Formats: sequence, C-alpha cells, structure tokens
Amino acid sequence: MAGGQFLLILFLCGVSAAIVARWKGNSVVLWFMIGAGLPLMGTVAAYLYRSERSDPVRACPTCGRVVSITNQICLGCGTDLEFPEPDELVAAR
Repeated sequence: MAGGQFLLILFLCGVSAAIVARWKGNSVVLWFMIGAGLPLMGTVAAYLYRSERSDPVRACPTCGRVVSITNQICLGCGTDLEFPEPDELVAAR
C-alpha cells in the first residue's frame, strides 16, 4: 500500500508542476516529468522558471502567423524567417 501512495504523490506533484507550466506558457509534458521526478521542488522550479508568454514575437511575412522571435522557420507555412528589425516585433502574446 505504501508504494501506491508514493506513486500517487509523485503523480500529483507532476500534475501541480504541469499546471504551473501551463499557466506560464511552458511545456506541460516536460514540467510534468520534472515535477514527478523532483517532488515539490519541481513545482517550485516551474514557478521560478521564465515565462514563455513574455518572449517577443513577430508575424510571418508570408502567412501572418505570430511566432516567437527565436523561431527560424514559421510553423504555419515553413517560410525561412530572417532576424527581424526592432520595428517588426509584435507585442507579446
């Protein structure tokens, strides 16, 4: 019975880290695994990790899809993107 309770605690810690990651716009699956592998510390780490929502974004010149400034290729149409000028940046998501 103790092994089942331990697995439940690991699962719940993983879920809590995933919820925090979703809230901040980060990878849910990655933070679930970190949260389950590092109970409680994973959730704290997900909370302290940077938010993807604050990254600058830009619009693709071909299809208009808004992508992160760090993307080299548009995920919508596959266009190779050049590094944008500061005036081409769009407000954060």
